[in-house]
Amino acid sequence: MRALAEAGWRTLTLAEYAAAEASHSPHPTQPRSLLLTFDDGYACLAEGAYPVLSELGLTATTFLVTDYVGKGNAWDVQYTWRRLPHLSWDQVGQWRARGFAFASHTATHARLTWLNDARAEGELDRSRRALVDRLGEEAGQAVAYPFGAADARVVTLARRVGYRLGFGGVRGDHGDPLLLPRVPTYVWDAGTVPFGLRADGIGALGRFVAHVANRCAVGTSMMLKLRGNAGEGVRGKD
Repeated sequence: MRALAEAGWRTLTLAEYAAAEASHSPHPTQPRSLLLTFDDGYACLAEGAYPVLSELGLTATTFLVTDYVGKGNAWDVQYTWRRLPHLSWDQVGQWRARGFAFASHTATHARLTWLNDARAEGELDRSRRALVDRLGEEAGQAVAYPFGAADARVVTLARRVGYRLGFGGVRGDHGDPLLLPRVPTYVWDAGTVPFGLRADGIGALGRFVAHVANRCAVGTSMMLKLRGNAGEGVRGKD
């Protein structure tokens, strides 16, 4: 992020991005601008990422798994010796006051494409209502689909419950504001411009590698399904 800032890049707020998307002319006067996003809302963001961004005059949007705000990540496979904590609502409020935005990553991080209509809509709606109740209407405008998994049915449900923006995987539909693509960044993204943001052949390769990495997340979904609690609305405990 320091390299990007020194190279003249700036971050858009979610409100700026939403306004640009609605006008069908995303940030025309800011060619070196991006919407920086984080999924899940882990507490370590407040310890490591947000302070660095704030120091550089940058901001970010974080998509929260709303049933687990202030709790451990019991929605996920346990990869570490202890459950990882999520941001609390107090921390969300503190950083929101400093210009950081927060939006939905559904209620329990379930893979929406594997749920029936009622359960998928419930995931989307319950998360949006929690955000609006806690943070106001602006926080309920956008959703990032867990695992980047979304299809026409999920997009229809997201639009029905009130979302105006939806973020999928690397290969989203640029023509639909409820299925926008994102480019992940990884440990190998060294230099002033992450591989996926480059306009040359390396950029295309970077986006392909990111797509493959994103698709690998289906393994997590399978493990959760075998465990028997994927999408069941189980609430985590610290």
